[in-house]
Amino acid sequence: MLLLDYAPVMTKRTVDWTALHPRDQAPAAEGLRERKKRLLRRQLSDVATEMFMERGFDAVRVAEIAAACGVSEKTVFNYFPTKESLVLDLGEVTLDSLQTVLAGPELSPVEAALTILSRELADITTWLGAQDDPVEAKAAFLRFGMLIGSTPSLRAYQRDMMDRQAAAAAGILARRAGMSPDDPEPQIAATALLGLWPIQFQALRRHLDHAPTPEELLDAVSADVRRAARVIGAGLDAFAAAGAGVETAGRSAGESRASAGGA
Repeated sequence: MLLLDYAPVMTKRTVDWTALHPRDQAPAAEGLRERKKRLLRRQLSDVATEMFMERGFDAVRVAEIAAACGVSEKTVFNYFPTKESLVLDLGEVTLDSLQTVLAGPELSPVEAALTILSRELADITTWLGAQDDPVEAKAAFLRFGMLIGSTPSLRAYQRDMMDRQAAAAAGILARRAGMSPDDPEPQIAATALLGLWPIQFQALRRHLDHAPTPEELLDAVSADVRRAARVIGAGLDAFAAAGAGVETAGRSAGESRASAGGA
C-alpha cells in the first residue's frame, strides 16, 4: 500500500481495496515513469473507494479525492474519465477480456466467458484470502455492492458499461459466425453470455457467509455459474453451428457463381 495523506482512512483501514484492480499488475518490463503512473492510478482508485464507502458516493467530491492524493482534480480526470469510473473500472477490464478471449477461435463462446469469469472470481477470492480480517473483508465486499446498488449514478454507469460489453460481444460473435452484428442471433447470444456476470455476483453474495475459506467460496460460486452456463450452452452451440452453416452456404454460392462465370 502507498502511504496516503488521507489520515482518517488510513487510521481505520482494515481492507486493502487495491488488489481488486487486476489492471494494476506490473508489466514484465516497466519503466520508472510507467510505474509511477500505474501506482498513482491505483492510489486514486483505492482512496476514492475508501472515501465512498465511508461517506457515500454523492457526498465525496473529486476535488477531495485529488487533495487526499496530493494531485490536482485535472490529474484525476486524466486517469479516470468520470467519477463513477474511479470505483467501477473492473467493467473496463471485462470489456478488454471480451475483446481478446472471446475473439479467439480456440474456445467456444461459453468457454471463453467462463474463462474470463474464472479469472475475475479468482482475483476476488485471492483478495479475500489476503486480507488481515476476513470477516471485515467479506462485510466490506457486501457494503461495496450495496454502495453501487443504492447510488443511481453508479447503477446508470454500470448499465452503460454492460451495454458496451454486449455490443462488443455481439460484434465478436457476429464475426465468428460470418453474420452482421445487427442480426438477431449474435444479439441474443451476447445478451445470454453477459447474463453470466450477474449470476456470478449473486452467487458471491449468497455463498459469502457460508463458505469457510476462499477456496470453498471459489468452488461454490464456480459451480453455480457453470450450472447457468449449461442452460445457455445448447442454444449458443446451435448459434455457432448456424453461423458455420451460413459461412458454408455463402462459400458454396460463391464457388457456384465462379463456376458459372467460368463456363
